[in-house]
Amino acid sequence: MKPIWIALLVLAAPFSARPGEAIEASDLPPAAQAMAVLLASPMVSAAGAGIEAEEARARRLAAGSHEWTVRLTEQQRRVRNTPDGRFNEWDVGIDRAFRLPGKGDLDRQLGAAGVASARIARGDALHEAGRGLLASWFEGLRELSSAEQWRRQRDVLARQAQVVARRVQLGDAPRLEGLQAEAALAQADAQYVQASGRAQLAAARLRRQYPGLNLPDAVVERPPEPVEGTESEWIQAILEHNHELGVARAQSARSRVGASRADAERIPDPSLGVRLARERDGEERLVGMTLSIPLPGAGRAADADAAIAEARVSAHREAAVLRRVESEAAALHRRALSSRAGWLRQLDAAEALGRSADLTEKAWQLGEGSLSDTLNARRLAHEAHLSAQLARLEASEARYSLLLDAHRLWPLDVRDTDQDDHDHH
Repeated sequence: MKPIWIALLVLAAPFSARPGEAIEASDLPPAAQAMAVLLASPMVSAAGAGIEAEEARARRLAAGSHEWTVRLTEQQRRVRNTPDGRFNEWDVGIDRAFRLPGKGDLDRQLGAAGVASARIARGDALHEAGRGLLASWFEGLRELSSAEQWRRQRDVLARQAQVVARRVQLGDAPRLEGLQAEAALAQADAQYVQASGRAQLAAARLRRQYPGLNLPDAVVERPPEPVEGTESEWIQAILEHNHELGVARAQSARSRVGASRADAERIPDPSLGVRLARERDGEERLVGMTLSIPLPGAGRAADADAAIAEARVSAHREAAVLRRVESEAAALHRRALSSRAGWLRQLDAAEALGRSADLTEKAWQLGEGSLSDTLNARRLAHEAHLSAQLARLEASEARYSLLLDAHRLWPLDVRDTDQDDHDHH
């Protein structure tokens, strides 16, 4: 039977493979910048330090906890009714406990399991950092898109207000229409100022959280691509690369090794030593060996039972993580499909309401209809276009989130050497 640590390295293989090609898209940050920001994340750096800590613990486990102990005794013997009743004596010895056969191998497996778990945990930290970056990026794009849409609405209403003001001056329109046009313009301008402030805040927050990453000056209106593949295919791809599940599996395997090690500890390790002694001022010289064997008690049995129970706990947690990851993957796939379908419907509605607003405005300019109808039609068209823009970004974010979890967006399966090279730079 192969050691468990070999199985753990096989388990960690998908998470340490050479990264694949990243996706470059106009509505995403450049892949090189995104990866540089992610690798510089404090969360990822902390996980990298965790690997070093586990490697040190692995060396400690391989070396064992037993050490040499030197014992030195000096004494004076007094013997009555002798010409010289005082004798200087000394005793020196060295002893050490030795691991029983099999325990050292289990300790090395336990250390390797810890290192494998830490490596996968670093991949999980990189994945979580990628999720945060994607969410912050699209939050900024939504605020930028909202501000841009309000700017367009303000410009349309400003042009319309100029036409109304001219008609009022010529006596072709009542002053009430002028007030209505000015009020609509003021409201749109206020909304634009507020939206611009939110966009600036989102951009500043992105720069602070991810230094070196900046939002674009304007949002590129890139339609979200359709999601190819079945739900089961996407679930399988996500499960194959899910670091959280990998961490749970590694911890479960580590607990099983720990249970085996605790069970082996039911039999204590013996101690062997050598002793040299000089008695009666050198008249007697002693050379001997010592052997001590602790007697096992109920405490060792309790420790072994607790470790076995912890292994069962880890196995149940692994099963719970697997079930949750499958559910989240299915939900993410459905979200990507439904959000794109919703965007298409929002787009149709926005185009229809936009044409309706244009026709209503032309009719008003020809003297048919009222300004209030024109303003209301323009407001409905604006709301529909804004909803369509936000729906487009939501659909794009959902698709990119699906790609991210399947490790098809950015190369998240980086090796530790890649992190080391980044740290040196």
